[in-house]
Amino acid sequence: MADAYIVGAVRTATGKRKGRLSDIHPVDLGAIVVDELVDRTGIPSDAVDDVIFGVVVQIGSQAGNLGRNVSMSSKLDLAVPGTTVDRQCGSSLQAIQFGAQAVMSGTQDVIISGGVEAMSTVEIGSNIRDGLPNGRGIPKGDRLELQYPGIQFSQFDGAELLAEKYAITRADLDAFGLLSHQRAKAATDNGYFKEEIVPLNINLEDGSADVHLVDEGIRGEATLEGMQSLKTLREGGVITAGTASQISDGSAAVMIANEMAVAKYNLPVRAKIHSLAVVGSDPVIMLEGPIPATHKVLEKAGLTIDDIDLYEVNEAFGSVPLAWAKAVGADLDKLNVNGGAQALGHPLGGTGAKLMTTLVHELERQQKRFGLIAICEGGGTANAMIIERMDSVTA
Repeated sequence: MADAYIVGAVRTATGKRKGRLSDIHPVDLGAIVVDELVDRTGIPSDAVDDVIFGVVVQIGSQAGNLGRNVSMSSKLDLAVPGTTVDRQCGSSLQAIQFGAQAVMSGTQDVIISGGVEAMSTVEIGSNIRDGLPNGRGIPKGDRLELQYPGIQFSQFDGAELLAEKYAITRADLDAFGLLSHQRAKAATDNGYFKEEIVPLNINLEDGSADVHLVDEGIRGEATLEGMQSLKTLREGGVITAGTASQISDGSAAVMIANEMAVAKYNLPVRAKIHSLAVVGSDPVIMLEGPIPATHKVLEKAGLTIDDIDLYEVNEAFGSVPLAWAKAVGADLDKLNVNGGAQALGHPLGGTGAKLMTTLVHELERQQKRFGLIAICEGGGTANAMIIERMDSVTA
């Protein structure tokens, strides 16, 4: 079986809800990062075998096979197809997983995997709400109702249940939420994101033009007192708006190739996809999946958590990475070292590729070897992947 290499990884800086990216069509946001990968790698426009893009709310401007629309809107040849993946918040990590499997099998040689979500335009849950008054129903049929009678699956409830199960306090969450902003600000100030972010020309409300280069949700002025002053989202709960991920717009993509394509097109090898896993978990707690996914991917790799140099675990809510760290014995100093979704945003379908892009660049910056990424997902599933930084520019 062939190896799968990451030869390029880019992202947009995220935009906050109704912010600087809110007027850009999600298909265009996706095409922008695809074009950047083509430019940076120098690959011929007809050499990519497929575009696999994740997006969660597939309605309106994100409907109609967004992946194909991204491909057609980019510099790629018209013959390059495209498809769309929905594994909820892990959609673009699943897209990367599908891309890796394709090139490892030898059935395809080069894949662009990524994701996008324009949450300002296509609001979270709008595809479900749209079905209610029109008789199209909700995504819970009779058989699922028999198994989980009367339960409305909720990520907010899951975040609270996770905090309760792993004894994570409001104080723990507030401190971690603040740390996310502090780390994100430091990474931005130090230029750590500069190489991974695609400069994006935008038009402002006053009619002037600007270049979007900085993640819009970072609160550099955040304080612990400010975090502590926020009301909880549930009465008697511990999660606040400050310890939940931000609603965001953004896109990211990676290019994956096997050894034959690397040699043929002289592609710059950045990392090898070492092992991958996907699991199902309790849909009521819902957000616990990264724990068994991590155990599974480590077992597949023959590694322990101590062998991993950096981890990116999506901060859908602060309780997710904190519970994960407790359960797997992870070092908090290696976790989301440049901040996470509490500060940098969570553009749903684009988050997996966004985190992968940051992980690849941070492994290179620190000259570390192994990185692990894990994402919780609606319905009680989770993806995990381990990558290994390559020391040279060829496989």
